[in-house]
Amino acid sequence: MLTGRIPVSLVNENWFLENLAELDKQTFEKIKRWVDILMTIIFSVPTIILFPFVAIAIKLNSNGPIFIKQKRTGKMGKVFKLYKFRSMVALNPDGLAETDIKMGWKKPEGTDARITFIGNILRTTRIDELPQIWNVLRGDLSFVGPRPERPEFVQELEKEIPYYSIRHIIKPGLTGWAQINFSGASAKDAPIKMQYDLYYIKNRSLLLEISILLKTVMVVLRRAGK
Repeated sequence: MLTGRIPVSLVNENWFLENLAELDKQTFEKIKRWVDILMTIIFSVPTIILFPFVAIAIKLNSNGPIFIKQKRTGKMGKVFKLYKFRSMVALNPDGLAETDIKMGWKKPEGTDARITFIGNILRTTRIDELPQIWNVLRGDLSFVGPRPERPEFVQELEKEIPYYSIRHIIKPGLTGWAQINFSGASAKDAPIKMQYDLYYIKNRSLLLEISILLKTVMVVLRRAGK
């Protein structure tokens, strides 16, 4: 697909048999796991160095915990706890502003009053996601894969989008094909993101992984430079 997307309308039982055979991906998945572990070791160095500065900045900027934990849906539908540096005001002692589903899906950058001054910097540079290397080490996440969604959103999307559960046959990731190609993050954008996820699941390879990681670095640098 030249568009980098696979329309959900093309997916049926035959598509499953032709495109989602896992036997030819076993070697790739083993190599990918070792790459994840190696990258976790590499990223643990800046995380350890930055931690005291980030922790102090978060505490000085607003009351609440340094870290937050969010429930996300992972491989085969297993729910796990995702770790992040807190970037929003804390609605309660647990710092659960970022899991307040009353606010609905993510709003465009810069319009959510819950995001703190320091939190905006952390999000722009994606430093807020550094604690997720712990999730990668545990095997909850990979560095590259479909972005994990909250369980309550997954339940709704599985009702609205055919074959949505296909996203969960592989590990979710810190970054992915959908994230670097499409910035939409609302409920109405989910079908488009699903098309990108299908493309990644079908075509995942070391070359595509490297391409996604390099483009992610470019996106982060571009945002930080604004």
